[in-house]
Amino acid sequence: MTSTLTTPATLAAVVATPGSGRPKAVLFDHHEYATSVILRGGEVPWDNVTAYSAFFAQAQGLLRPDVALLDLERLYDHLTAGNSRLEAAMAGKSRTGYALRTLLADDDTNKAVLEFATVFAQTARQPVVLRIPSPMEWLIGTHRFGGAVSLSDLAADDAENASMYVSDWLRSFAALPVAGLLLDNRTPDDGHGRVPVALEAYTPIANVTSNYRWTLGQLDDAQVQLHADTAVGGYIPAGFWLDTDVQLPPADFYFAEIPSSARPEDVLLRLDALA
Repeated sequence: MTSTLTTPATLAAVVATPGSGRPKAVLFDHHEYATSVILRGGEVPWDNVTAYSAFFAQAQGLLRPDVALLDLERLYDHLTAGNSRLEAAMAGKSRTGYALRTLLADDDTNKAVLEFATVFAQTARQPVVLRIPSPMEWLIGTHRFGGAVSLSDLAADDAENASMYVSDWLRSFAALPVAGLLLDNRTPDDGHGRVPVALEAYTPIANVTSNYRWTLGQLDDAQVQLHADTAVGGYIPAGFWLDTDVQLPPADFYFAEIPSSARPEDVLLRLDALA
């Protein structure tokens, strides 16, 4: 079933009135769980957006989230893996931010990402929310291509420059029915250093999202915050899906990552606890 590219409810509106009928909205990152349960550990079909959308819709049907979360960082990781042409271009200059700017300006990658996101948005049955690294985290993640091996030459002041590159890149999604944009600012699993940056520092991105009527939010280690909105999101602990004794933290809405080790029958029982 294909939806029409119309202006969707914003993420803030979804949080205020969850379409699932739950008392509080739940945003799911079900990638690891769905890969384990639906694909049984097989390859995620990133190269076939129709197959990916079908896989994604199956997971959505099982979990009934309030939004369709498209993780563009995972898509970028797939598209750029082993791309020696792009890596060489990103390493062309050692100037801070050059690698990120080069990545976001790459025509071939941008075309593939936009085509993927367009089909995803056309087939999604819930409001679409995009997730990307926060500009500082994206800057850190690409910084190594310029020859840097430490973060000592990065500071919070670099975040605004990075956010300008990201805001320019976001304009390619202007025609899509996007409800919100989440910047992932959490401490990465790989343990690399961090330069903490508040959501308020990303004014260029806030201006773009406001113009497009998208809700801007940021995933921090302790909570999920929304720009210009008082609603605060909490994280559903991983143990919640494994043990009935694990309680939910107080929050206005929830963000959940279901562990791949969770058993489907337990997940269904815990979903009932969210109703």
